[in-house]
Formats: sequence, C-alpha cells, structure tokens
Amino acid sequence: MAGHSKWANIKHKKAAQDAKRGKIFTRLIKEITVAARLGGGDPNSNPRLRLAVDKAYEQNMPKENIERAIKRGSGDLEGVNYEEIRYEGYGIAGAAVLVDCMTDNRVRTVADVRHAFTKYGGNLGTDGSVVFLFKHCGQLLFAPGTDEDKLMEVALEAGAEDIISNDDGSIEVITAPYEFVAVKEALEKAGFKAELSEVTMKPVNETELIGDDSVKMQKLLDALESIDDVQEVYTTAVID
Repeated sequence: MAGHSKWANIKHKKAAQDAKRGKIFTRLIKEITVAARLGGGDPNSNPRLRLAVDKAYEQNMPKENIERAIKRGSGDLEGVNYEEIRYEGYGIAGAAVLVDCMTDNRVRTVADVRHAFTKYGGNLGTDGSVVFLFKHCGQLLFAPGTDEDKLMEVALEAGAEDIISNDDGSIEVITAPYEFVAVKEALEKAGFKAELSEVTMKPVNETELIGDDSVKMQKLLDALESIDDVQEVYTTAVID
C-alpha cells in the first residue's frame, strides 16, 4: 500500500531529537523508572522496561544511570513518584495532537500544556477527543533503496502486522507494541538497520499543512515539546 512521502519529515524529526539529547536522557530516566515501578525491574519479563532500556542504550546513556533508574522504580532506591497523564487537543487546521506526560505535579503540568495550546493557536480537548485518530504500534522506517521483498519476508515471518511502501521509496514496518523488539531484532539479524524505530502513536489519517499553517503548527509542537513534564508529542499533522 502507498503512503505519504515522509522521508524528509522523519529525518527532520530525528535531527531535532538529536539536538535535544540532554532532555532525551531526562525523559528516558522517567520512562525507565515508571516502567520498573509498574512491571518490575527485570527487562526480560517487563516488555515496556525492555523497550525503554534499549532506547537508552541507543542514545548512549551510561549503564549506571539506567541501573539507578530501575532501582528507583522498583523501590531499591528512593526517588520521585511520577504519574502518567495524557492530554488531547487540536492544533492548526484541526490537526489532532496527543501529549504524553510524566509528572509529580499534575496542576503544574496541565497549566503548562494548556498555556502552550492557547498561546500557539490550538485547543486543549477532553479525554477521548482525538486518541481514536491514532494507532498504538511499533514503527520501523527504512531508507529508500532497501530491498522491499527481502524486508517484507523477514518482517512478516517475525510477526510484523503491515509493510507500507511510501511514495518517496522509504518503507515502514508496523508491529503490535510488544512485538516490536522481536521484529526489530529479526530484521537487524538479517542486515536491515532502521533509520528510525520506536513504539509510537501513529496517525490513522494525516493532515497536510503548508505555508503559514505549517509554521504555526511547528511553533505549537515545539512549545509542547519544550515543557519539562512532556515525554512525547504525537500529531496527525504532516508539516511541509
């Protein structure tokens, strides 16, 4: 099946993430701590923790930082008790936005998120207002020129749900959230290295923005991303 041309968008997103390396460490430590608290401190029996630890190693986080976060989460060390909250809203031209947060102060977080939406032309919505526009899944994106037939064969055999060929020649592999690690490992073993790989909230349909609308939407997304309590921002917007 064909999809939007998105190679440039993904590369831009990756560059922006790399530029925020310090903040990525903070977010990953929170995720590891919460995952360990909810599912135990053993990554082999806690898929969410395994994902967070793998991502931390990919970002070159020191092993001692990871182990300390696991100990905090599993109660072996004292630490802040983070609460998970998801906010839903609308950006420019009705594009949907999901904002996943981890916080020790819900009042502060909702005030910061609401302020960002209001200041940059969006609207904070109610629970359930836009989440149905996204699919919780694993996503691996491969560069144009990848051997699609071989990739498809390995991915489907490993348990992938879907293979998407984009207009720009890039290929996406979609998995169930907790099949992600197994599929990724099978593909890497076969020699396929994804340019971007994550468990995400993937838009079911996308809203293409151009011109002033794309500039305004990017400002809103940047404002949300800059909030300390925000872990991830997802949107149906495709920005030109």
